[in-house]
Amino acid sequence: MLLKDRVAIVTGGSRGIGYATVEAFLQEGAKVVLCASRQETADKAVAKLREAYPEAAVEGIFPNLSDFAAVKAAFDGVAEKYGSIDILVNNAGVSESTPFTEYTDETFEKVMDLNIKGVFNCSKAASDHMIAAGSGVILNTSSMVSQYGQPAGIAYPTSKFAVNGFTLSLARELGPKGVRVNAVAPGITYTDMMRSVPKEVIDPMIAQIPLRRMGQPEDIANAFVFLASDRASYISGEVLHVDGLARS
Repeated sequence: MLLKDRVAIVTGGSRGIGYATVEAFLQEGAKVVLCASRQETADKAVAKLREAYPEAAVEGIFPNLSDFAAVKAAFDGVAEKYGSIDILVNNAGVSESTPFTEYTDETFEKVMDLNIKGVFNCSKAASDHMIAAGSGVILNTSSMVSQYGQPAGIAYPTSKFAVNGFTLSLARELGPKGVRVNAVAPGITYTDMMRSVPKEVIDPMIAQIPLRRMGQPEDIANAFVFLASDRASYISGEVLHVDGLARS
């Protein structure tokens, strides 16, 4: 098992890529605490995981990720209960597609509060424990749109571009302290959001992908498992694109 007895926190872990990552970590022997936006959501995800993996150590928490004090209190509780925080996956995020001419301060700030401030808060709270231990892994969810942009919803690609910069800079700063920092940039992935997109919209998108398919949440989760494991012990400051595309 690649992550046996490691203690991992996965934000946005109740569905989609986050849920698949929690599941993959449990399969690899980790003890996982998933973060959700509400207690009901966390409880539902944990119940489903415990049914599938009755021997696994998994629980849910629901701090407001844009509130550092709430995040710190929750993460300190995890470290006190399990003895460490070995892995953090900053996966929680929000996307939207408002045209720029209709943008408001509130729309922009909502995306930034979760996609950037949430990443900062969680990384700060977890890294305190990792630095004290002299080891740890922080993994961030970026996106292919951080490289290519998107036709509307300017805040989302902006936030993911910021996540890339955060990843590279934090890797440089925390590397000497034994903490690795990387990001995974998913491409078009078959999550709940994509299930509502009409086939006539999806098919042309798939036609542009050399592998001729959308990614599955498990494809992204597998990348997180690798980067969290000792097999990636000499990888830090990377943004790994998992999008089926060929690059020169």
